[in-house]
Amino acid sequence: MPAASTTFRALALSVIASLSVTGCQALDDAGQAVGRSDLVNDFAARLDRALELTYSAEYQLPGGRTATIAQAQDPARSAYTWPGGKLTVTADATARCETGTAKAVCTLLAPPPPNARPSVELFTEAKRRGLVTPPVVVGLLTEAALDPQAVIKETDTTLAGHHAACVEVKRSAGDFTACMTTEGVLGSFTGKVDGTPMELALDRYTDTVDGASFELPAGAGVVDRRTADS
Repeated sequence: MPAASTTFRALALSVIASLSVTGCQALDDAGQAVGRSDLVNDFAARLDRALELTYSAEYQLPGGRTATIAQAQDPARSAYTWPGGKLTVTADATARCETGTAKAVCTLLAPPPPNARPSVELFTEAKRRGLVTPPVVVGLLTEAALDPQAVIKETDTTLAGHHAACVEVKRSAGDFTACMTTEGVLGSFTGKVDGTPMELALDRYTDTVDGASFELPAGAGVVDRRTADS
């Protein structure tokens, strides 16, 4: 998903701008605000770098379920799978697939414009099924940075053999912990998203991707709406 970094940078910069307009706040509060904006910028930068990687990550979800995120470059393409669904984004189409029925059905939508990311709405079903995507994590961090009552702490851990930096957030809207590997790949998440408890943890990571990751499920029915979207 090229140029998602622009969106992440805009998010981080909007946090800094919002926090700096309250010039009458106490010095301690100002220091806390700067710390939070720096943290959002740091995680946004990690996600930014990850968008330029080729990798495949498999995650464990509660109940023994799994989800995956795969990316490749030249050309840029990505794929997300979760229990009952799959989303692929290529230069040809954005494919939204339902795989939880006897026969998978995929709806083809117009691909994102060059240097643009897919609309956030495309990830709604993934989030509902338990796959927390990096943009969701950035959104939660942004909200936490703007919450003067939130307590934010950084920690370190190891996930699937990879060092990861974590952010623990305690706030009235719901606590959460998010970790990212040194490469910038989402490593784990535990907490509430839109009031729903969610949890995932990196189980396997590789810097290579099978081209089949970006293909539609075998035997899937196809509804082509690309012309209607153009």
